[in-house]
Amino acid sequence: MNGAESLVKTLTDQGVDICFANPGTSEMHFLKALENPRMRSVLCLFEGVCTGAADGYYRMKGTPASTLLHLGPGLANGLANIHNAKRASSGMVNIVGEHSASHLKYDPPLTSDIEGLARPLSHWVRRVESPHSVAWDVSTAIGKASEHPGKIATLLLPGDASWQEASPLPADASAWRGTPAGVPDAPQIKRPEPARVEAIAKVLRSGEPTLVILANRATRGEAVELAGKLKAATGCRLATQFFTSRIERGAGRVTLERIPYAVPQALEFLKGFKHIITLETTEPIAFFSYPDKPSLLKAPGTTVHALSEADEDSAAALQMLLYALDASTTKAVLQPRAEAIAPQGALNPASIAAALAAALPEHCILVDESLTTGRETMGLTVGAAPHDLINNMGGSIGYGTPVATGAALACPDRRVFCMVGDGSAMYTIQSLWTQAREGLNVTTIIFANNSYAILKAEYANMGAGAPGPQALAMIDIDKPRIDWLAMATSMGVPAVSVDTAEGFHKAMVNSAREQGPTLIEVRLY
Repeated sequence: MNGAESLVKTLTDQGVDICFANPGTSEMHFLKALENPRMRSVLCLFEGVCTGAADGYYRMKGTPASTLLHLGPGLANGLANIHNAKRASSGMVNIVGEHSASHLKYDPPLTSDIEGLARPLSHWVRRVESPHSVAWDVSTAIGKASEHPGKIATLLLPGDASWQEASPLPADASAWRGTPAGVPDAPQIKRPEPARVEAIAKVLRSGEPTLVILANRATRGEAVELAGKLKAATGCRLATQFFTSRIERGAGRVTLERIPYAVPQALEFLKGFKHIITLETTEPIAFFSYPDKPSLLKAPGTTVHALSEADEDSAAALQMLLYALDASTTKAVLQPRAEAIAPQGALNPASIAAALAAALPEHCILVDESLTTGRETMGLTVGAAPHDLINNMGGSIGYGTPVATGAALACPDRRVFCMVGDGSAMYTIQSLWTQAREGLNVTTIIFANNSYAILKAEYANMGAGAPGPQALAMIDIDKPRIDWLAMATSMGVPAVSVDTAEGFHKAMVNSAREQGPTLIEVRLY
C-alpha cells in the first residue's frame, strides 16, 4: 500500500467517503487511489467549486468532506469558499498536492508557500513528512475537522509521500477505536457553566424586553425547538443574524426573526431590547463600516449575555435554562402553514418571494445568494412548507452554486433550490457541469438584472452619491449580456427563461417534478 492508498483508506475508514477533486500531475497517485469503491470522487472544474461543495455537504450532513487541490495555485483558487466555510463553522479536510521533496530544491514553476496560503483560513495545517505518517496525519486532520464547531484542516501531500510504500494506522492505537484503521472518538461538546445559565434565567425572570439570537447548531434540531419553548415561557423574541449557516424553518417549526442587513433597519429592529442573549454567535454588528453609522448595532444600554459560546452545546444550554425557569414542559408555538397562492403579474422581490412560498416542496433545501432580489424571501416564506435555508456566512460571493452542489450530494432525496444573482453566479458557474455529470436535483435560479445591483445600493450607503458613467461601467454587466440559457445548455443543464411571477412559479414547480438539474433565468430587465 502506497501513501496515497493509505490516505484514501484512512479517509473512508473514518467516514469521509466523498472527495471534491480538481487534480493535477502531483496528485496522480492519489487519483488512482480514489478508485477505492468506498470513496465517491466528484470532479469539479474549478477549485472554488470543490471547496464550496465541501461546505454545502457539511452544512447538511454534519460530517466533513475532503477536497483534492493541485499545489499552491489550486489552493488559492479555492480559498474564497474556504473563507465562507470557515465563517459558517463547516468542517473540511483539504488535501493539497505538493512537489516531491527531492524536486522542491530546484524551485520548479509551481512552487509556492502552500502553508503560508493555507494558515490564515485553516485551523490546522500539516505537511506529510513521510509516507509512514500519512495515516496518522489524515486521522488527525479528520479529528480536527470533526470538532464542534467544525474546523478547516489542510494537509499537504508531497508526490513522493504518495507513491512510496506506507504504513497503515495501527489497529491498537490507543487514541482510536472501531475499524482496523480507526474511527475518531466523537468529540465531547462542552456545556455552559451553571452560574452563567442561572444569571440569564434571572434576566428572563425580570420581564425586561429580551432578544435571543441563535446561530450555527442552535438554529436547527432540538436546540431551535427548545428555543421555541423559551419564547413561549418568557415572552422573549427569537432571531438570527442576517446570514446564518443553516436554519430549519417553515410550517410546523419554530419561527425565527431575521435582523435586517441594512444598518438603519437593524438599529430600528434592535432599539427596544434591554437584553440580548446569544447562542453560538456574537452581538449584532454591521456587515461593513459606513460613514456616520455605527459598527455595533445594539442600542445604548442594552446588555449582551452569552448563553452558549461557539464551542458549546446549545441544546444542553437551553435545557438547563428551561429547567432553571421551571419551564421544561412548556409547549412551543409552531408556525402554521400559510395558504399557498401563486402570484401573478410583474416580477419584484415580493412576488418572487410569494412564488417561492407557493412552490417550495416539503423538506427541500433553499440556498440563498440572491443579495438584493431575495431580501424579502425570509419574511414571506416563513409559512411555506418545511425547508432548510442556507445563507452565505462569509460574504465572499460565488458560494451559492457550489454549496447547492454539495448539499444535493449530502441529501440526494431532497430538491435543492439555489437563488443567485447573475454577477455572483459567474464566479463559480462551473458548478452546473458537475450537477449535470452527477445528475443532482438542483434548481438554479438566476436573477438576471445585468448588474451588480447590490453595489449600486452600497454606493449610496457609503455616501458616494449617484454613480457616474465610469462607476456604472464597473457595476453593470450588460455589455454584452450573458446568455444564461446557452450557458446552461452548454454544460448539460436544461434551462428556461421567465419574465412573470406566474411563469417563475410554474418553472419552479415543474423543476421539482423532474430528476436532475435545471436552470431558471428570472429576467428582471
